[in-house]
Amino acid sequence: MNPDLRIDPEDATAPYEQICRQIAAGSNDGTLPVGTKLPTVRGLAEQLGVAPGTVAKAYTRLEQSGLIETRGRAGTFVSSSGDRSQAETAAAAAEFAERTRHLGLDQDTLLAVVRAAVSNVHSR
Repeated sequence: MNPDLRIDPEDATAPYEQICRQIAAGSNDGTLPVGTKLPTVRGLAEQLGVAPGTVAKAYTRLEQSGLIETRGRAGTFVSSSGDRSQAETAAAAAEFAERTRHLGLDQDTLLAVVRAAVSNVHSR
């Protein structure tokens, strides 16, 4: 399966981050199931019209986060951690919610803070 990845030149987000975001989203929503073989660095760079270093940087970040794994000459694959990333996110959210409860913040304020933080991260 060759993932349908695209680089949006109008997007202010760096191309390697666009690659990371799309592969992570595919891992989490199931469009890139566990075990899906990803293109080689050079192959994906050619497909997207970016430098191989851009794809290598994205793959390195994704591997560090556990979303993909490189199996030597066999290639790079989507790992089983899509579920893990959702579980880690849920745990972080629960911890955040508990900490803000101790600060006396109500749910509307808590959600507004989260929305602002997410918006800030995604606008980089």
